[in-house]
Amino acid sequence: MNSSIRLSVLAAAMSCTFATPVFAQDASPTAAQQDLAEMRAQLATLAARIDQLEGELAQEKAANVAQDATIAATAEAVATPAPAPEPQVAALEKKDGWSFKPRGRLMYDAGFTSVPDSIGRDDGFQNEVRRARLGASGDVGGGFGYKFEIDFAGNEVEVADAILTYGHGDLEVAIGHHNNFQSLEELTSSLHTTFIERAAFTDAFGFERRIGASVSYEKGIAIAQAGVFTDNFDDTGTNNRGFDGRLVLMPKSGNTQFHFGGSIHFNELGEDDATVRYRQRPLVHFTSERFVNTGNIDAESEFGAGIEGAVISGPFHAAAEGYWQNVDIPTMGDNPTFFGGYAEVGYFLTKGDTRGYKGGKFDRTKPENPVGEGGTGSVQLNLRYDYLDLNDAGIIGGKQNGYLASLIWKPTDYTLFSLNYGKMDYTDAVYAKADGDTDYTVDAFGVRAQVDF
Repeated sequence: MNSSIRLSVLAAAMSCTFATPVFAQDASPTAAQQDLAEMRAQLATLAARIDQLEGELAQEKAANVAQDATIAATAEAVATPAPAPEPQVAALEKKDGWSFKPRGRLMYDAGFTSVPDSIGRDDGFQNEVRRARLGASGDVGGGFGYKFEIDFAGNEVEVADAILTYGHGDLEVAIGHHNNFQSLEELTSSLHTTFIERAAFTDAFGFERRIGASVSYEKGIAIAQAGVFTDNFDDTGTNNRGFDGRLVLMPKSGNTQFHFGGSIHFNELGEDDATVRYRQRPLVHFTSERFVNTGNIDAESEFGAGIEGAVISGPFHAAAEGYWQNVDIPTMGDNPTFFGGYAEVGYFLTKGDTRGYKGGKFDRTKPENPVGEGGTGSVQLNLRYDYLDLNDAGIIGGKQNGYLASLIWKPTDYTLFSLNYGKMDYTDAVYAKADGDTDYTVDAFGVRAQVDF
């Protein structure tokens, strides 16, 4: 009951009160006083009842408001779904600073090579599990961290990264089995390269992980890296001793990322009967044929120097490298210097996608519109010229001119499908045709299905 109702009731009661003497003018004074007292008592009772009704009405209104608020909150919660979990595996954190993050990758390759019939080398369809890695990484407190990965591909167990790290500000120290600092292409993870295999010179000159200690310093647009290394886990019995250094500048202009770098490499073989051998497959890894090959060369040491450059601007990227490998051969008057390099361009055919870049190397591409979120993922087309020259100072290992193309589809951040084609034009190949000709072409086609976490 509201105030207007209460006033109406009171007005009616007061009217009755003032009208009573008119109707009771013939009554005695004592009777009139009694009647007036009774009416006042009734009026007081009526006022109390009005107060009670107003209180009950106020409580009912408050209950209705609370119920409406509850219904609105429930409707909003139903209409707004809970945030989706992150797609990648989260690290397991501990209060004392330790963390554990599982990691892994699986790459399956298939395809074929086509070689001239008369050279008698294997060709046709082949396939392989290129990489099957499992491992973990994380922190151990106090600025220390770790990374450990094992590869099970090829029915063999090989250690990839196995390092203990320490980071303080812009400085990071790494000890263990890891990449030394040779080439942008080599340091870019196999998860993020644009072709099914890296540029020919990286494999031909034996770039690989080695056991050692290194320091990296990153400040602003510059990265300086240096380390001392022995050999890889499979060759711990050798006396190899090496040094590697790399300097990178990473300026940006607007949304355009530039990359300029250079590296040097020295490896003392440390054995009286030490040898080196430089050779390379025709693009794909699932064939064991190598049409350029220096054979074993007696050597005391290796010295290499490389230059690297790249640019990323929206959907477009370009990259180029050159690397010179000099071999100290005590039995020869002139030491040979071999050369390899590549130049490539790439372009995303899907809107909003760009190539990833971080820490002086290419990084993960993350589709702007992935599959599962209403999109089709990213599609990237790449073209590359790949050159390798293993002829010098009387050593005839052959030359390779590679003309390569790849089409990469990434449905999500962590899945990839790739088509690759390469026409490898050889000069002075190590296998001759029936007529003795060593200049010919080999075609290679490969596909890859890849997932990682």
